[in-house]
Amino acid sequence: MTLSSSADALSLTLQRVATSEFTGLRPQALLGLFDSGLGGLTVLRRLLSQRPGQPCLYVGDTARVPYGSRDRAEIRSIAAEVVGWLRQQGAEAVVMACNTTNALALDVAQSEAGVPVLGLIDAVARQVQQQRIGVLATEATAASGAYGRALHAQRSGLTVVEMGCPAFVPAVECHQLDTPELRRVAGRYLEPLLEARVEAIVLGCSHYPHLEPMLRQLLPPEVALIDPAHALVDLTLSLFPDQRLPTCEPDLSACRVVATGDPVDFAAGSARWLGQQPKVEKISLQPEGHGH
Repeated sequence: MTLSSSADALSLTLQRVATSEFTGLRPQALLGLFDSGLGGLTVLRRLLSQRPGQPCLYVGDTARVPYGSRDRAEIRSIAAEVVGWLRQQGAEAVVMACNTTNALALDVAQSEAGVPVLGLIDAVARQVQQQRIGVLATEATAASGAYGRALHAQRSGLTVVEMGCPAFVPAVECHQLDTPELRRVAGRYLEPLLEARVEAIVLGCSHYPHLEPMLRQLLPPEVALIDPAHALVDLTLSLFPDQRLPTCEPDLSACRVVATGDPVDFAAGSARWLGQQPKVEKISLQPEGHGH
C-alpha cells in the first residue's frame, strides 16, 4: 500500500467525523490509547482530567521507542500489532496518541480495529486557524507530509513547513528537557520555520509538549505553539453522550497502563507527567520467539 493510501484513509476519517458516521460511545466504553512511550500520556492526562474515572487502556511500546526513526513498513506492522491487541482487550474506540503511526498507518489501524479510530493529525487539522504553519515532528511523520495534506484539505492557500526532529523523543524519554545541547539542536530545527515566518507551530509528536517550556523561550512571543492533544481529546469526548466535567486532576482509577519494556522505569517516568505513579504491567505484543 502506498503513502497515498494513508492519505486517503486520513481523508476518510475526516469525512466520517464530519458526517457523524462515528456514532456515540456508551459512557463507560473502554478507550484504547497507544504511543511508543511517555509522549501519549499528554493525551491520557488531558482526557482523564475531563472524564475522570473513564476506563482507559494505555500502551507504551517502550521496547521499540522511538517509532519515528523506523521505516514505514515496520511502523505499519507495529500499528497492526498494537491495535489488534487493544481490540482483543475489548477497546471500544482507539485513540492514536502517536503522530507517527497516525501519519503512516491510519488505514492499517482502521482496518484492524473494527471500532472508531481517532488520531492527532486529523483532529488538529480541523482547528488550526493560522495561514503560515510550522510542524515539528518525528522524521517519519515529517517525511510523510501527512500534516501538510491534512491542513491543506481543510483550507487552501496555507504555507506549511514540516521539520523532522530526531533528537526530541530520546530526550523526553530520558527526562532531559532543557540542556545546552538540546537547545542548540532545537535552534537548528526551528530555523527553517522562523525563516518561513510561521505564525504557529504544531507540536507534531505527542512527546513534544514536554519540551514546550524550552521551545517557548526560543521562539518569538507571537508564534503560537499548538498541542494536538487538545483537539484529539475534544474529538474523543464528542463521541460520548454525556457532558464532560470541568478540568480537574486526572483520575486513573479505571485506567490500565501497560508497557512492552521495563514497567518499573515506565511507571517512574509516567508519574512525572500524570501527577501520580500508575501501576504498570509488562506485556508482549508479538508472538513468542519473535524479536523486537
